[in-house]
Amino acid sequence: MTTSTSETTVKLSIEELARAALEEASSNLGSDVVLLDTRNVSDFTDFFVIASGETERHLEMMADRIERKIRELGMRRNNREGSGSGGWLLIDFPGFIVHLFNRETRAYYDLEGLWSQANEVVRLQ
Repeated sequence: MTTSTSETTVKLSIEELARAALEEASSNLGSDVVLLDTRNVSDFTDFFVIASGETERHLEMMADRIERKIRELGMRRNNREGSGSGGWLLIDFPGFIVHLFNRETRAYYDLEGLWSQANEVVRLQ
């Protein structure tokens, strides 16, 4: 991805964009935020960003802010599914997927367990 500013043009990798999504989730009080590198175990995406939120509104707010941040960096989402009321929001960007859960739904689906062969790049508690 290429981002233009008045002074320079910056090219961001998919990993840098996924890290920006991780940082945005963390700065918006997401908990147990993790970045998984799935390049060696998945043919449909390179990274997962997974985070937990406290309420329906919190999940929706994190999703909106992550989308806005990544859009500011020059990338638009492919798709968004789920809702805060359902306990799971998925935002599909080219090259990475953001999963936002309430704690109960995150424990039930256990994506980190399902994708245990993926490399954990970052975890922010």
